[in-house]
Amino acid sequence: MNVWRRLLLATVCGVAVASVYSAQTVLPSMGDSLGVSARHAGWIVSTGQFGYLVGLVLLVPLGDVVADRRRLIAVHLTVTAAGLFVTAAASAAWAAFAGLALAGTFAVVVQTTVAYAATAAPPAERGRTIGFVTSGVVVGILGARFVTGVLAQAWGWRSMYAVLGALALALAALVLRALPPESSSRTPVGYRQALVSLSGLFGQRLFLTRGLIAFFLFASFGTLWSGLSLALADAPWHLSESQTGLFGIAGLAGALGAARAGRWADAGPALPVSGLALALLVVSWAATAQLSWSLWLLALGIVVLDFAVQVVHVSNQHVLTTAHPERTSSVIGGYMVFYSLGSALGAATTTSVFSSHGWGASSLLGAAFATCALIVWATGARRHSATPAGRGRASAPQRGAAAGAGALKDQESCAPGSPSHFRDGARLLPVPKPVEAGDDRTCRDPVQHH
Repeated sequence: MNVWRRLLLATVCGVAVASVYSAQTVLPSMGDSLGVSARHAGWIVSTGQFGYLVGLVLLVPLGDVVADRRRLIAVHLTVTAAGLFVTAAASAAWAAFAGLALAGTFAVVVQTTVAYAATAAPPAERGRTIGFVTSGVVVGILGARFVTGVLAQAWGWRSMYAVLGALALALAALVLRALPPESSSRTPVGYRQALVSLSGLFGQRLFLTRGLIAFFLFASFGTLWSGLSLALADAPWHLSESQTGLFGIAGLAGALGAARAGRWADAGPALPVSGLALALLVVSWAATAQLSWSLWLLALGIVVLDFAVQVVHVSNQHVLTTAHPERTSSVIGGYMVFYSLGSALGAATTTSVFSSHGWGASSLLGAAFATCALIVWATGARRHSATPAGRGRASAPQRGAAAGAGALKDQESCAPGSPSHFRDGARLLPVPKPVEAGDDRTCRDPVQHH
């Protein structure tokens, strides 16, 4: 997992996620061309998000089924390209929506790519690798706004989908050629087992806590970026598509936050860093709300908001992949269900709120979502600090896994009534299984065994 391979994986993530979010910059012209009113323009983005949701549930678990995720990444990129070409050629709204839904469904290649990176990286560098690859998502979401704005200004909004489709096809070929086969010791499971494993995650406190944070986090994020182009195209600024896209450059500061968050996660303090970042997210809306009279304050708010979002996002993924190292695809896919639902909610509500009450009301909506995320984090932090695992000393991976206290469930022990784990100082270790089959299910003494 050298720097060039990380860069390739980050590029895959960037192109895939751009296929879902590129419409945010050109919503006014795209809506006019397809006959979609400004009030309902947010559904252009939400369609891709709902497709993404379907892909998270049905396609991402395939990453735990196949032995080599490279081929899965290539196939998903190819189908994503097909959806993008359909959108570029669409002459009616229904055709564009179908293309966007198809591209969004297979854009979950992002999660398969992150899972590949997390498995290929050494444990001590997992957070850094996830941060680097995830920075490609930030560039795809934010940098694409500038590029697509320029393309749309010069050749129309269809050109950006044609270019993204060509890039996706090229990357599909490059992935098979440049990335090595997976050499991890994980054992692939059946598709049905992977789906059952995915559904089981929703009953775990750690997973639900981090998922709810992501839901409100990306609802706040979607509120900004799906409503911003409408607000900037309106009075008093009346900015063009290329000028609106320039604000994506300000948001690229979030990519730096994503990379740094990975290093912080490797060092261990994921829980307090997430809380600080969520507090910054709430504060950022105070600056973003000043759009009507100051573009500089808007830019400052965008920088802080995207920095905060990516710090929390990377920390969440690091904690969950550390807690479930054998199910990285399923756990990332399940986590991103919350991401997708939150993004779709933000995109659908902000355009409606803006059309009725203006940008001030959209800003209050985004701040409310951010506050809900902070409340969920604070509740989880209190539970964590109240448990022995939260007070004890542990290694960095153990601290990450313990961030959602109560996620560890007792496993079935080998003798009725016997404990499934024992404590060795600050460490919680599983009771060893029987020595051999046919030994009357007696257990070794855990302390002697240790």
